[in-house]
Amino acid sequence: MREYTPERLRHLTLLAEKYPTALSAYSEIIRLEALLRLPKGTEHFMSDLHGEHEAFIHILNSASGVIREKIDRLLGDTTPPEERADLATLIYYPREKLPELKARQNDLDGWYQRVLLQLIDLCRLVSSKHTRRHVRAVMPKECGHILDELLHAHFEDHDKEQYYGEIIASMLRYGLADQYIIALCEVVKRLAVDRLHIVGDLFDRGPRPDMILERLYQYHDVDFQWGNHDVVWMGAAAGSPLCILTVLKTTLAYNNVDTLERGYGIPLRCLEHYAEEYYAQSDLTRWMPHADPNATDVRPANLARVARMHKAVTVLMLKLEAEVIARNPDFEMQGRDYLRQIDYDAGTVRCGGKVYPLLDCDFPTVDPTAPERLLPREEDIIARLVRDFKGSEKLQKHVEFLFSQGSVYSCVNGNLLYHGAVPMDEEGQFTAVRFWDAEYSGKRWFDCCDRCARMGYFAPEGSWQRQVGQDFLWYLWCGAVSPIYGRSAMTTFERLYIADPATHAEIKNPYYRLINDPANVERILAEFGLTAPNSHIVNGHVPVRAIEGEKPVKGGGKLIVIDGGFCSAYHQKTGIAGYTLVYNSHGMTLRTHQPFESIEKAIHEDEDIESSSERIYTAPRRILIGDTDEGQRKRTEIDDLEALTEAYGNGLIREKME
Repeated sequence: MREYTPERLRHLTLLAEKYPTALSAYSEIIRLEALLRLPKGTEHFMSDLHGEHEAFIHILNSASGVIREKIDRLLGDTTPPEERADLATLIYYPREKLPELKARQNDLDGWYQRVLLQLIDLCRLVSSKHTRRHVRAVMPKECGHILDELLHAHFEDHDKEQYYGEIIASMLRYGLADQYIIALCEVVKRLAVDRLHIVGDLFDRGPRPDMILERLYQYHDVDFQWGNHDVVWMGAAAGSPLCILTVLKTTLAYNNVDTLERGYGIPLRCLEHYAEEYYAQSDLTRWMPHADPNATDVRPANLARVARMHKAVTVLMLKLEAEVIARNPDFEMQGRDYLRQIDYDAGTVRCGGKVYPLLDCDFPTVDPTAPERLLPREEDIIARLVRDFKGSEKLQKHVEFLFSQGSVYSCVNGNLLYHGAVPMDEEGQFTAVRFWDAEYSGKRWFDCCDRCARMGYFAPEGSWQRQVGQDFLWYLWCGAVSPIYGRSAMTTFERLYIADPATHAEIKNPYYRLINDPANVERILAEFGLTAPNSHIVNGHVPVRAIEGEKPVKGGGKLIVIDGGFCSAYHQKTGIAGYTLVYNSHGMTLRTHQPFESIEKAIHEDEDIESSSERIYTAPRRILIGDTDEGQRKRTEIDDLEALTEAYGNGLIREKME
């Protein structure tokens, strides 16, 4: 006999509104129990997109090459390769490809019939492990009934070809074939991947991270584990002046103003005028933006304009860093307040206990006696930038999305996901971090970082909590024990101002060496409460140098690094163009992608991304929904429903009979 507390009875009374009779509750129990016995859905993991929107959108549309594999499996023996390539591109980009394919046809009605039948068969294949209810739920409402009929019709007592032929003939007669083709293409893509995990760094040097986020905003099920490039944008959206200047520094260094101006509607005119006033005669050699073969405006005058802003923003950023470092002694970054380490008369800087000549001694807005002091003009510019970042509706929408769907780490279906590192010492112990008179390490440190990051965006305006949180978002970007960064320092100043390459080193946390030992990986998993033999860590942040023979699978197969150099700037370092980790009911497969040229070429020339697959974990038996987090939630629902039926049976709650 169950115990029915007043709180439990209130909960069951609310549940009774949805299931007013014992029969309705039992029926739902049976449905849920059947669901637990289905294969788990397919999860895809990607990381370090770095704003490379075209390659990402193509991989998203192609389900990392899985859709083309299913087409080849279904039609490989009956359909020419060129026609299969056309069908794949049609599924990836139906609205763009459909007019082109129609224009090629001599017998358009015959082509419509053939393509619709191919799409129906493909849809049957990808929907085979889903319930009919789930498949119906993902269909467009306007045509869901017909699509459901096409996918689930039985042909024991009537001819399949005649049945399909009559329905398709009706579509053609009423001019609806295009709409149904597009709907079927979207259903195939939707059913191919159940859940997407982005393990950090949507932002950085790539051209349009805003387009990636806009696409993900519409995606059916996605979560994020924040990367350091993400948190600094989150801080900028919150109104942190230092995070804003840091974002601008990276954006200008890669001549990527489109993200700001076109993507988020943030004007840079006031900054441009300021840079022209103070840096018009400056040597811009060290400030020219990195070459981008896809840049739209590479005229010398435009590059000089961007370089001036880059230089101006860097000096402003150094001033604001000095302020944040001074008010946060727990950051232990006093040695990185470089404006105070400069001898302005001698043109030298003290770094790591040594004195180096500066490569650029041009600081027209810096007062050597108070180097962090802002000029009134600079205060005005920063106030405008804060207003513009906070006032960008699209940026605020995207950052709120990152907060609502994201976290510093996630434990999902027995796997641990995080972007950077679990800070460790040389002996493999979790680093003890002291902040705000408390000590943290391991999981507690991750949880602390997550809370502080949210404080920076959600705490009341003007509160000390909001400022502390915003400063902390900047620390997560570059701090020595930030679990999102994982290096000793970010040597931006050294690379710009000091010639000696020894000062440029960003020393990786011992974690990156220690994860080759399976025992250390097991300890990390146990720290986060994951002790099952099939648990894995999915990690991003540090590109795998596959070209040099480095392997993405470490720690005896328990840890997978999925940063494969998605951004074009990393292709030469990695030798590849990114990974997708696929986790389905059979186990884990790592897909390795080759560089992608363009969406335009994909649409008009059927250029697909080349990918290879490697099985890295095979489950001892097929993984069912009952083995997943969703299964745990369904069991809780079943337990509640069983309690409700018992309450109906003993009269504690009355059934509502019609």
